[in-house]
Amino acid sequence: MRARTAVSPDAPVDRPLPVNAMRAGTERAIAEELDAADPLREFRDEFVRTDPEAIYLDGNSLGRLPRATAGFLDRIVVEEWGTGLVESWETWITWAGRLGDRLAAHTLGAGPGEVVLSDSTSVNLYKLAAAALDANPGRSTILADADDFPTNRYILQGLAEQRQLRLEMLPSDPDRGLDLDVLRRALSGDVALVVLSLVSYRSGALLDMAAVEDAAGRAGARVLWDLSHAAGVIPVRLGADGAELAVGSTYKYLNGGPGSPAFLYVRKELQQRLRQPVWGWYGQRDQFRMAETYAPVSGIDRFLVGTPPLLSLAAVEPALDVLERVPISRLREKSVQLGEFAIRLADAWLAPLGFRLASPRQAGRRGAHIALAHPDASRICPGLRSEKKVICDFRAPDRLRIGPAALYTGFTEIWDGLDRLRDFVGSRRYEQLPVAVSRVT
Repeated sequence: MRARTAVSPDAPVDRPLPVNAMRAGTERAIAEELDAADPLREFRDEFVRTDPEAIYLDGNSLGRLPRATAGFLDRIVVEEWGTGLVESWETWITWAGRLGDRLAAHTLGAGPGEVVLSDSTSVNLYKLAAAALDANPGRSTILADADDFPTNRYILQGLAEQRQLRLEMLPSDPDRGLDLDVLRRALSGDVALVVLSLVSYRSGALLDMAAVEDAAGRAGARVLWDLSHAAGVIPVRLGADGAELAVGSTYKYLNGGPGSPAFLYVRKELQQRLRQPVWGWYGQRDQFRMAETYAPVSGIDRFLVGTPPLLSLAAVEPALDVLERVPISRLREKSVQLGEFAIRLADAWLAPLGFRLASPRQAGRRGAHIALAHPDASRICPGLRSEKKVICDFRAPDRLRIGPAALYTGFTEIWDGLDRLRDFVGSRRYEQLPVAVSRVT
Protein backbone atom coordinates (compact mmCIF):
# COMPACT_ATOMS: atom_id res chain seq x y z
CA MET A 1 0.00 0.00 0.00
CA ARG A 2 1.30 3.46 -0.89
CA ALA A 3 2.34 5.51 2.14
CA ARG A 4 0.14 8.44 3.05
CA THR A 5 2.03 11.68 3.19
CA ALA A 6 1.20 14.92 4.91
CA VAL A 7 2.48 18.45 4.38
CA SER A 8 3.91 20.22 7.42
CA PRO A 9 2.69 23.80 7.78
CA ASP A 10 6.21 24.89 8.68
CA ALA A 11 8.24 22.94 6.16
CA PRO A 12 10.45 25.39 4.28
CA VAL A 13 11.56 23.02 1.54
CA ASP A 14 9.95 22.24 -1.78
CA ARG A 15 7.33 24.97 -1.46
CA PRO A 16 5.59 26.36 -4.54
CA LEU A 17 7.17 29.46 -5.98
CA PRO A 18 5.55 32.66 -4.71
CA VAL A 19 3.20 34.15 -7.26
CA ASN A 20 5.39 37.20 -7.78
CA ALA A 21 8.35 34.94 -8.51
CA MET A 22 6.61 32.92 -11.22
CA ARG A 23 8.52 33.24 -14.46
CA ALA A 24 6.70 35.43 -16.96
CA GLY A 25 5.35 33.91 -20.12
CA THR A 26 2.76 31.47 -21.38
CA GLU A 27 4.90 28.48 -22.36
CA ARG A 28 3.70 25.05 -21.31
CA ALA A 29 7.18 24.43 -19.88
CA ILE A 30 6.40 26.96 -17.14
CA ALA A 31 3.35 24.92 -16.13
CA GLU A 32 5.44 21.77 -16.10
CA GLU A 33 8.06 23.42 -13.87
CA LEU A 34 5.40 24.58 -11.43
CA ASP A 35 3.90 21.11 -11.27
CA ALA A 36 7.32 19.58 -10.65
CA ALA A 37 7.95 22.01 -7.76
CA ASP A 38 4.48 21.58 -6.23
CA PRO A 39 4.61 19.82 -2.82
CA LEU A 40 0.92 18.97 -3.20
CA ARG A 41 1.42 17.05 -6.45
CA GLU A 42 1.17 13.64 -4.72
CA PHE A 43 -2.36 14.41 -3.59
CA ARG A 44 -3.58 14.24 -7.18
CA ASP A 45 -3.33 10.44 -6.89
CA GLU A 46 -5.77 10.49 -3.96
CA PHE A 47 -8.65 11.21 -6.36
CA VAL A 48 -10.38 9.14 -9.04
CA ARG A 49 -9.60 9.99 -12.68
CA THR A 50 -11.41 7.77 -15.16
CA ASP A 51 -10.62 9.71 -18.37
CA PRO A 52 -7.00 10.87 -18.67
CA GLU A 53 -7.91 13.19 -21.54
CA ALA A 54 -10.59 15.11 -19.63
CA ILE A 55 -9.64 18.34 -17.89
CA TYR A 56 -11.77 19.04 -14.85
CA LEU A 57 -12.02 22.72 -13.90
CA ASP A 58 -15.30 22.58 -11.99
CA GLY A 59 -14.20 21.85 -8.43
CA ASN A 60 -16.17 24.90 -7.32
CA SER A 61 -19.37 23.00 -8.16
CA LEU A 62 -18.53 19.40 -7.26
CA GLY A 63 -15.26 18.09 -5.93
CA ARG A 64 -13.64 14.99 -7.35
CA LEU A 65 -14.23 11.58 -5.80
CA PRO A 66 -11.52 10.63 -3.26
CA ARG A 67 -10.13 7.16 -3.99
CA ALA A 68 -10.80 6.00 -0.46
CA THR A 69 -14.50 6.90 -0.49
CA ALA A 70 -15.85 3.86 -2.37
CA GLY A 71 -14.09 1.36 -0.12
CA PHE A 72 -15.09 3.25 3.01
CA LEU A 73 -18.74 3.33 2.01
CA ASP A 74 -18.60 -0.32 1.01
CA ARG A 75 -17.47 -1.18 4.54
CA ILE A 76 -20.22 0.97 6.05
CA VAL A 77 -22.85 -0.71 3.87
CA VAL A 78 -21.66 -4.32 4.11
CA GLU A 79 -20.26 -4.50 7.63
CA GLU A 80 -22.04 -1.84 9.62
CA TRP A 81 -25.42 -1.79 7.89
CA GLY A 82 -25.38 -5.35 6.56
CA THR A 83 -23.98 -7.07 9.65
CA GLY A 84 -24.35 -4.60 12.50
CA LEU A 85 -27.83 -3.51 11.46
CA VAL A 86 -29.51 -1.17 13.94
CA GLU A 87 -26.76 -1.70 16.52
CA SER A 88 -24.42 0.35 14.31
CA TRP A 89 -26.31 3.48 15.32
CA GLU A 90 -24.25 3.43 18.52
CA THR A 91 -21.41 4.67 16.28
CA TRP A 92 -23.35 6.56 13.64
CA ILE A 93 -25.35 8.77 15.99
CA THR A 94 -22.32 10.90 16.90
CA TRP A 95 -21.05 11.47 13.36
CA ALA A 96 -22.71 14.83 12.73
CA GLY A 97 -20.93 16.39 15.69
CA ARG A 98 -17.67 14.45 15.34
CA LEU A 99 -17.23 15.44 11.70
CA GLY A 100 -18.29 18.97 12.61
CA ASP A 101 -15.49 19.17 15.16
CA ARG A 102 -12.99 18.02 12.53
CA LEU A 103 -14.16 20.71 10.12
CA ALA A 104 -14.07 23.30 12.88
CA ALA A 105 -10.49 22.53 13.88
CA HIS A 106 -8.85 22.18 10.48
CA THR A 107 -10.90 24.21 8.05
CA LEU A 108 -13.14 26.78 9.72
CA GLY A 109 -11.15 28.23 12.60
CA ALA A 110 -13.86 27.34 15.12
CA GLY A 111 -13.86 25.52 18.45
CA PRO A 112 -15.15 22.09 19.48
CA GLY A 113 -18.91 21.96 19.81
CA GLU A 114 -19.45 24.88 17.42
CA VAL A 115 -19.95 23.07 14.08
CA VAL A 116 -22.29 20.25 13.14
CA LEU A 117 -23.21 18.57 9.83
CA SER A 118 -26.90 18.77 9.10
CA ASP A 119 -29.39 19.00 6.24
CA SER A 120 -28.58 21.13 3.16
CA THR A 121 -26.94 24.54 3.03
CA SER A 122 -30.32 26.08 2.18
CA VAL A 123 -32.14 24.48 5.11
CA ASN A 124 -29.33 25.41 7.48
CA LEU A 125 -29.41 29.00 6.28
CA TYR A 126 -33.16 29.12 6.90
CA LYS A 127 -32.79 27.67 10.40
CA LEU A 128 -30.07 30.08 11.48
CA ALA A 129 -31.62 33.13 9.82
CA ALA A 130 -34.98 32.47 11.50
CA ALA A 131 -33.31 31.87 14.85
CA ALA A 132 -31.28 35.07 14.59
CA LEU A 133 -34.35 37.12 13.68
CA ASP A 134 -36.32 35.69 16.61
CA ALA A 135 -33.49 36.67 18.93
CA ASN A 136 -33.65 40.31 17.83
CA PRO A 137 -37.39 41.14 17.72
CA GLY A 138 -37.02 44.89 18.02
CA ARG A 139 -35.52 45.24 14.54
CA SER A 140 -37.23 44.74 11.20
CA THR A 141 -34.60 44.96 8.42
CA ILE A 142 -32.53 42.24 6.74
CA LEU A 143 -29.57 43.13 4.51
CA ALA A 144 -28.29 40.87 1.74
CA ASP A 145 -26.12 41.03 -1.36
CA ALA A 146 -28.28 41.48 -4.47
CA ASP A 147 -25.84 39.24 -6.39
CA ASP A 148 -25.76 36.45 -3.80
CA PHE A 149 -26.64 32.85 -4.63
CA PRO A 150 -30.35 32.65 -5.56
CA THR A 151 -31.41 30.24 -2.81
CA ASN A 152 -30.06 32.60 -0.16
CA ARG A 153 -32.06 35.47 -1.62
CA TYR A 154 -35.22 33.39 -1.96
CA ILE A 155 -35.07 32.16 1.64
CA LEU A 156 -34.71 35.71 2.89
CA GLN A 157 -37.56 36.86 0.66
CA GLY A 158 -39.75 34.18 2.22
CA LEU A 159 -38.76 35.06 5.78
CA ALA A 160 -39.33 38.76 5.13
CA GLU A 161 -42.76 38.12 3.65
CA GLN A 162 -43.84 35.74 6.42
CA ARG A 163 -42.71 38.06 9.19
CA GLN A 164 -43.54 41.36 7.50
CA LEU A 165 -39.91 42.47 7.61
CA ARG A 166 -38.01 44.72 5.23
CA LEU A 167 -35.43 43.00 3.01
CA GLU A 168 -32.89 45.40 1.50
CA MET A 169 -30.83 43.98 -1.36
CA LEU A 170 -27.51 45.80 -1.46
CA PRO A 171 -26.22 46.70 -4.93
CA SER A 172 -23.15 44.64 -5.74
CA ASP A 173 -20.72 44.73 -8.65
CA PRO A 174 -21.07 41.38 -10.48
CA ASP A 175 -17.29 41.24 -11.05
CA ARG A 176 -15.80 42.83 -7.94
CA GLY A 177 -18.43 41.93 -5.35
CA LEU A 178 -19.96 43.96 -2.53
CA ASP A 179 -18.27 47.23 -1.56
CA LEU A 180 -17.95 47.45 2.22
CA ASP A 181 -18.85 51.14 2.13
CA VAL A 182 -22.22 50.19 0.63
CA LEU A 183 -22.79 47.83 3.55
CA ARG A 184 -21.68 50.39 6.14
CA ARG A 185 -24.08 53.00 4.78
CA ALA A 186 -26.98 50.53 4.96
CA LEU A 187 -26.33 49.46 8.56
CA SER A 188 -28.83 51.26 10.74
CA GLY A 189 -30.31 50.66 14.15
CA ASP A 190 -33.16 48.75 12.50
CA VAL A 191 -30.98 46.05 10.90
CA ALA A 192 -31.38 42.68 12.61
CA LEU A 193 -29.48 40.42 10.24
CA VAL A 194 -26.92 40.61 7.43
CA VAL A 195 -26.55 37.57 5.15
CA LEU A 196 -23.47 37.37 2.91
CA SER A 197 -21.31 34.85 1.08
CA LEU A 198 -17.64 35.06 2.00
CA VAL A 199 -16.76 34.16 -1.60
CA SER A 200 -19.16 35.14 -4.38
CA TYR A 201 -20.52 32.14 -6.26
CA ARG A 202 -20.43 33.99 -9.58
CA SER A 203 -17.21 36.00 -9.62
CA GLY A 204 -15.18 34.54 -6.76
CA ALA A 205 -14.97 37.98 -5.08
CA LEU A 206 -13.76 37.62 -1.47
CA LEU A 207 -15.08 39.70 1.43
CA ASP A 208 -13.17 40.74 4.55
CA MET A 209 -14.94 38.79 7.30
CA ALA A 210 -13.40 40.71 10.19
CA ALA A 211 -14.26 44.09 8.65
CA VAL A 212 -17.87 43.03 8.01
CA GLU A 213 -18.27 41.67 11.54
CA ASP A 214 -16.85 44.88 12.99
CA ALA A 215 -19.22 47.09 10.98
CA ALA A 216 -22.27 44.96 11.77
CA GLY A 217 -21.35 44.68 15.44
CA ARG A 218 -21.13 48.45 15.78
CA ALA A 219 -24.69 48.65 14.45
CA GLY A 220 -25.95 45.86 16.71
CA ALA A 221 -26.70 43.50 13.81
CA ARG A 222 -25.74 39.84 13.41
CA VAL A 223 -24.06 38.39 10.32
CA LEU A 224 -24.85 34.97 8.83
CA TRP A 225 -22.14 33.76 6.45
CA ASP A 226 -22.41 31.32 3.55
CA LEU A 227 -18.98 29.65 3.29
CA SER A 228 -19.83 27.27 0.43
CA HIS A 229 -17.17 28.61 -1.96
CA ALA A 230 -14.64 29.31 0.79
CA ALA A 231 -14.47 26.20 2.97
CA GLY A 232 -11.45 24.13 2.04
CA VAL A 233 -9.62 26.82 0.04
CA ILE A 234 -9.68 29.99 2.17
CA PRO A 235 -8.17 30.08 5.68
CA VAL A 236 -11.50 30.86 7.36
CA ARG A 237 -11.14 32.22 10.93
CA LEU A 238 -14.63 32.17 12.35
CA GLY A 239 -13.50 32.51 15.95
CA ALA A 240 -10.72 35.03 15.46
CA ASP A 241 -12.79 37.23 13.13
CA GLY A 242 -15.73 37.40 15.50
CA ALA A 243 -18.23 35.44 13.40
CA GLU A 244 -21.34 34.15 15.16
CA LEU A 245 -23.24 32.25 12.47
CA ALA A 246 -22.26 30.39 9.29
CA VAL A 247 -23.36 27.64 6.93
CA GLY A 248 -21.68 25.92 4.01
CA SER A 249 -21.48 23.07 1.56
CA THR A 250 -19.32 19.95 1.89
CA TYR A 251 -19.49 18.78 -1.74
CA LYS A 252 -17.40 21.50 -3.39
CA TYR A 253 -13.81 21.93 -2.20
CA LEU A 254 -14.44 19.56 0.72
CA ASN A 255 -15.11 16.68 -1.74
CA GLY A 256 -17.88 15.06 0.31
CA GLY A 257 -19.87 13.99 -2.76
CA PRO A 258 -23.15 15.04 -4.38
CA GLY A 259 -25.79 15.75 -1.77
CA SER A 260 -23.42 15.41 1.18
CA PRO A 261 -24.85 17.17 4.24
CA ALA A 262 -23.92 20.79 4.79
CA PHE A 263 -22.42 22.24 7.95
CA LEU A 264 -23.60 24.98 10.26
CA TYR A 265 -21.67 26.99 12.83
CA VAL A 266 -22.98 28.81 15.88
CA ARG A 267 -20.57 30.53 18.25
CA LYS A 268 -20.69 28.72 21.58
CA GLU A 269 -21.81 31.64 23.76
CA LEU A 270 -24.74 32.27 21.41
CA GLN A 271 -26.06 28.72 21.18
CA GLN A 272 -28.43 28.70 24.15
CA ARG A 273 -29.85 32.08 23.16
CA LEU A 274 -31.08 30.80 19.80
CA ARG A 275 -33.91 28.40 19.09
CA GLN A 276 -34.17 27.26 15.51
CA PRO A 277 -37.62 26.96 13.91
CA VAL A 278 -37.62 23.28 12.89
CA TRP A 279 -38.00 21.26 16.07
CA GLY A 280 -36.89 17.68 15.59
CA TRP A 281 -35.93 14.77 17.77
CA TYR A 282 -32.22 15.02 16.99
CA GLY A 283 -32.15 18.38 18.74
CA GLN A 284 -34.17 17.14 21.71
CA ARG A 285 -32.79 16.70 25.22
CA ASP A 286 -32.70 12.98 26.21
CA GLN A 287 -33.52 12.06 22.64
CA PHE A 288 -34.63 8.46 23.25
CA ARG A 289 -36.95 9.27 26.14
CA MET A 290 -39.44 10.34 23.45
CA ALA A 291 -40.81 13.14 25.62
CA GLU A 292 -44.11 14.78 24.75
CA THR A 293 -42.74 18.34 24.85
CA TYR A 294 -39.79 19.70 22.90
CA ALA A 295 -36.85 20.82 25.04
CA PRO A 296 -33.67 21.40 23.01
CA VAL A 297 -30.24 20.33 24.19
CA SER A 298 -27.97 23.13 25.29
CA GLY A 299 -25.20 22.70 22.71
CA ILE A 300 -24.77 22.73 18.95
CA ASP A 301 -27.00 19.65 18.53
CA ARG A 302 -30.04 21.87 19.17
CA PHE A 303 -29.68 22.91 15.51
CA LEU A 304 -30.17 19.35 14.28
CA VAL A 305 -33.59 18.18 13.16
CA GLY A 306 -34.10 14.57 12.06
CA THR A 307 -32.16 11.41 11.29
CA PRO A 308 -29.33 12.30 8.90
CA PRO A 309 -28.76 10.59 5.50
CA LEU A 310 -26.06 8.38 6.97
CA LEU A 311 -24.38 7.16 3.77
CA SER A 312 -24.05 10.71 2.46
CA LEU A 313 -22.78 11.83 5.84
CA ALA A 314 -20.27 8.98 5.92
CA ALA A 315 -18.73 10.06 2.61
CA VAL A 316 -17.44 13.21 4.26
CA GLU A 317 -15.09 11.17 6.48
CA PRO A 318 -12.61 9.92 3.84
CA ALA A 319 -12.69 13.35 2.19
CA LEU A 320 -11.60 14.95 5.46
CA ASP A 321 -8.91 12.30 5.86
CA VAL A 322 -7.26 13.72 2.74
CA LEU A 323 -7.94 17.38 3.43
CA GLU A 324 -6.56 17.30 6.96
CA ARG A 325 -3.13 16.27 5.69
CA VAL A 326 -2.63 19.71 4.13
CA PRO A 327 -2.74 23.04 5.98
CA ILE A 328 -5.39 25.32 4.51
CA SER A 329 -2.71 28.00 4.16
CA ARG A 330 -0.90 25.75 1.68
CA LEU A 331 -4.08 25.15 -0.30
CA ARG A 332 -4.66 28.88 -0.40
CA GLU A 333 -1.11 29.49 -1.59
CA LYS A 334 -1.50 27.08 -4.48
CA SER A 335 -5.03 28.29 -5.28
CA VAL A 336 -3.69 31.81 -5.68
CA GLN A 337 -0.97 30.56 -8.01
CA LEU A 338 -3.44 28.57 -10.10
CA GLY A 339 -5.69 31.60 -10.40
CA GLU A 340 -2.83 33.94 -11.30
CA PHE A 341 -1.61 31.53 -13.95
CA ALA A 342 -5.10 31.18 -15.44
CA ILE A 343 -5.53 34.96 -15.55
CA ARG A 344 -2.15 35.38 -17.24
CA LEU A 345 -3.14 32.90 -19.95
CA ALA A 346 -6.59 34.44 -20.33
CA ASP A 347 -5.08 37.90 -20.80
CA ALA A 348 -2.68 36.64 -23.46
CA TRP A 349 -4.88 34.17 -25.31
CA LEU A 350 -8.56 34.83 -24.61
CA ALA A 351 -8.90 38.61 -24.36
CA PRO A 352 -8.22 38.93 -28.13
CA LEU A 353 -11.09 36.46 -28.66
CA GLY A 354 -13.67 38.55 -26.82
CA PHE A 355 -13.23 37.32 -23.25
CA ARG A 356 -12.73 39.57 -20.25
CA LEU A 357 -11.90 38.78 -16.65
CA ALA A 358 -15.09 38.96 -14.59
CA SER A 359 -13.42 38.45 -11.20
CA PRO A 360 -11.26 40.67 -9.01
CA ARG A 361 -7.77 40.86 -10.47
CA GLN A 362 -6.10 41.22 -7.05
CA ALA A 363 -5.42 37.79 -5.56
CA GLY A 364 -6.31 38.96 -2.05
CA ARG A 365 -9.81 39.89 -3.20
CA ARG A 366 -10.54 36.56 -4.87
CA GLY A 367 -11.37 33.03 -3.80
CA ALA A 368 -10.27 29.94 -5.72
CA HIS A 369 -12.35 30.25 -8.89
CA ILE A 370 -12.34 32.88 -11.62
CA ALA A 371 -15.00 33.95 -14.10
CA LEU A 372 -14.41 34.79 -17.76
CA ALA A 373 -17.17 36.73 -19.50
CA HIS A 374 -17.98 36.23 -23.19
CA PRO A 375 -21.21 37.07 -25.08
CA ASP A 376 -21.51 33.45 -26.29
CA ALA A 377 -20.49 31.75 -23.05
CA SER A 378 -23.77 29.79 -22.94
CA ARG A 379 -22.81 28.04 -26.20
CA ILE A 380 -19.09 27.84 -25.57
CA CYS A 381 -19.42 26.00 -22.25
CA PRO A 382 -21.31 22.87 -23.43
CA GLY A 383 -19.33 22.76 -26.69
CA LEU A 384 -16.07 22.89 -24.77
CA ARG A 385 -17.20 19.88 -22.75
CA SER A 386 -18.43 17.78 -25.65
CA GLU A 387 -15.74 18.58 -28.21
CA LYS A 388 -12.65 19.42 -26.14
CA LYS A 389 -13.26 17.49 -22.92
CA VAL A 390 -12.77 20.58 -20.78
CA ILE A 391 -15.28 20.69 -17.94
CA CYS A 392 -16.11 24.07 -16.43
CA ASP A 393 -19.53 25.63 -15.98
CA PHE A 394 -21.70 28.51 -17.16
CA ARG A 395 -23.38 31.13 -14.99
CA ALA A 396 -25.78 33.68 -16.35
CA PRO A 397 -25.63 36.01 -18.01
CA ASP A 398 -22.33 35.43 -19.82
CA ARG A 399 -19.68 33.79 -17.60
CA LEU A 400 -17.54 30.69 -17.76
CA ARG A 401 -16.44 29.70 -14.26
CA ILE A 402 -13.00 28.15 -14.04
CA GLY A 403 -12.71 26.32 -10.72
CA PRO A 404 -9.35 24.64 -10.09
CA ALA A 405 -8.95 22.78 -6.79
CA ALA A 406 -5.51 22.88 -5.23
CA LEU A 407 -5.59 19.27 -4.03
CA TYR A 408 -5.95 17.76 -7.48
CA THR A 409 -5.58 20.41 -10.21
CA GLY A 410 -2.19 20.96 -11.80
CA PHE A 411 -0.76 23.92 -13.68
CA THR A 412 -0.52 21.87 -16.86
CA GLU A 413 -4.26 21.23 -16.63
CA ILE A 414 -4.84 24.97 -16.50
CA TRP A 415 -2.54 25.43 -19.49
CA ASP A 416 -4.08 22.62 -21.53
CA GLY A 417 -7.65 23.59 -20.61
CA LEU A 418 -7.28 27.23 -21.63
CA ASP A 419 -5.31 26.22 -24.72
CA ARG A 420 -8.22 24.01 -25.80
CA LEU A 421 -10.60 26.87 -25.01
CA ARG A 422 -8.47 29.20 -27.15
CA ASP A 423 -8.52 26.73 -30.03
CA PHE A 424 -12.25 26.07 -29.74
CA VAL A 425 -13.26 29.74 -29.68
CA GLY A 426 -10.61 30.80 -32.21
CA SER A 427 -11.96 28.29 -34.73
CA ARG A 428 -15.47 29.74 -34.17
CA ARG A 429 -16.70 26.18 -34.04
CA TYR A 430 -19.09 27.12 -31.21
CA GLU A 431 -21.07 29.31 -33.64
CA GLN A 432 -22.18 26.16 -35.47
CA LEU A 433 -23.60 24.60 -32.35
CA PRO A 434 -27.21 25.06 -31.21
CA VAL A 435 -27.87 26.95 -28.02
CA ALA A 436 -27.94 24.20 -25.42
CA VAL A 437 -31.16 23.80 -23.46
CA SER A 438 -30.23 22.06 -20.25
CA ARG A 439 -31.36 22.24 -16.65
CA VAL A 440 -27.74 21.90 -15.51
CA THR A 441 -25.17 24.43 -16.74
